[in-house]
Amino acid sequence: MTDVVVVGAGPVGMLLAAELARRDVDVAVLERRETSGGGSRAIGLHAPVLAALEAGGATDRILEHALRVSRGEARSDGELIGTVRFDRLSLRHPYVATLPQAMTEAALSAGAPEPERGTTVRRIRLDGHRAHVATTNAAGAERERVAPIVVVAAGVGARDLVFRPSAVRRTSYPDRYLMSDVAVPGRADADVAVVHLARGGVLESFPLPGDRRRFVAWDGESDAGPDDSPGARLARLRAAMRERGEPEAAEALTGATGFRVRRVLAPAMRRGRLLVIGDSAHEISPIGGQGMNLGLLDAATLAPLLGDWVRTGREPADALARWERERLRSARTAGRIAAVNMRLGRPVSAPTHALRARSLGAVLSATGSLVPRAYAMGLDAAAR
Repeated sequence: MTDVVVVGAGPVGMLLAAELARRDVDVAVLERRETSGGGSRAIGLHAPVLAALEAGGATDRILEHALRVSRGEARSDGELIGTVRFDRLSLRHPYVATLPQAMTEAALSAGAPEPERGTTVRRIRLDGHRAHVATTNAAGAERERVAPIVVVAAGVGARDLVFRPSAVRRTSYPDRYLMSDVAVPGRADADVAVVHLARGGVLESFPLPGDRRRFVAWDGESDAGPDDSPGARLARLRAAMRERGEPEAAEALTGATGFRVRRVLAPAMRRGRLLVIGDSAHEISPIGGQGMNLGLLDAATLAPLLGDWVRTGREPADALARWERERLRSARTAGRIAAVNMRLGRPVSAPTHALRARSLGAVLSATGSLVPRAYAMGLDAAAR
């Protein structure tokens, strides 16, 4: 019988599976998607994650290809108003490592078992010392799997496997954003993250390996929204980039995707032998880039506890309770930081825009390492 069943083969589930396999735990990974997800979504790995992944070798694999971003700048109307220096923090990894998510997933999953793809989990039932996982494969065949421990790490779509909808606190925000990755060779600030604060909304610019950058722009509010056709999204993102300080990069755009944001926090991350991590347990705005990191730290800190449980046969109840408290607290902290980022990035009047720029510049000058530490996930409970 398999020791642990992991539901979900995204970066969080595959990291957990790899870390468990490294500890000689027999683990199976069930994944609904028949092929791995494409595209580049989350791109930045913060210092606590890089430190937590060192023992398993993932950090070396990530840094072999990643761009190390040691500095961020806040600009307003083309003027520098403040700098965030990650390289002045007393950390093992004083930078943000940026890498397309597909490459990050490959680095994280080394050593993990191959996922059983095309497998949809319909129900999880606990029964004494075992968990029963009812599944259906792509051909419609049903099967029940039994394991002592099940971990759900399958993103937002798997939340209902664990929680009643009314039990999970959800906050939907009106903000819409546009995003694109663009080749922009020859920039003097090629390794600097930039946040352009403009009257019409924020434009974030993050460097990627290979002379590429990711641009994220505030796009409006309300569910109704403007035309969501590919051409209309591209035109709006180009206009936003021209207006907010990136006219040259705007011309290199070939497409744009849109997304909305919400904040979700589950009341718990464990019910006996059933655990839930990553976006299945907590969902925060991607503005600020902490969501995937939060889930990876869930997995990295849970793996040794489950490894000991399987090895000794004794449930580490106190350690798991402490883990759950710390991860829920970290999720609340990351959610608050993301909410502040969104408020700072909304359109404002001309007088408020000027006041915001002055105030942010003063805060960045006066708070020393606090802001870089917060943005580098130094406030997470795993950042020791």
